[in-house]
Amino acid sequence: MARRDRRREIMAAAERLFTSRRYHEITTDDIAAAAHVGKGTIYRHFEDKDDLFFQIATSGFDELCDLLHRKVPEKAPFADQLLSVCAEVTAFFERRRELFRMMQAEDGRMHWCGKSLRDRWLARRKKLVTAVAAILAKGVDEGAVRSDVSPEVLANFLLGMLRTRARDLADVPARLRRDELIVELFCHGAGRPATSSGRREPAECRGSDRC
Repeated sequence: MARRDRRREIMAAAERLFTSRRYHEITTDDIAAAAHVGKGTIYRHFEDKDDLFFQIATSGFDELCDLLHRKVPEKAPFADQLLSVCAEVTAFFERRRELFRMMQAEDGRMHWCGKSLRDRWLARRKKLVTAVAAILAKGVDEGAVRSDVSPEVLANFLLGMLRTRARDLADVPARLRRDELIVELFCHGAGRPATSSGRREPAECRGSDRC
């Protein structure tokens, strides 16, 4: 079996373990058994269990970047591209919910990690931010997005909104989680939209204790 295929098999087996049991309960022997390889094979591909968890978590950034490059229509109007970004990121978080949780756990752990590991994490994370920022930069060029805030900062805000929806709002009514509402809130904020008469309409989520 090719080295790359073996590495993927180990990561897939380890991901299943990491998402079914607590991290400290899992040993390298457990991972080797789940992947049907010897323990030495694990160490030929990864430094240790921490490195393996790190590589699985950061692979989420790579998968998301690949999705955006393949799925977001390059020549579509900015509004369609932005909606596509929200749809693809959301679908990924829902489809790979356990991997998303691993990414979130590793993101929180970075505050206590050494500089080398933190820099590696931020570099992989930056790839995703850069991919989203490139789309937002098109919105700046078209005058649809404000130019006094860098696309990279805006990309972080947008991704933060999508992470929050996936992590914290699963029990909120579907109408308050739809991609179009995320785009509207991102582009126009939470202010009540004005009617043709200039009066403000009630917010869509008025009366909800989750808004």
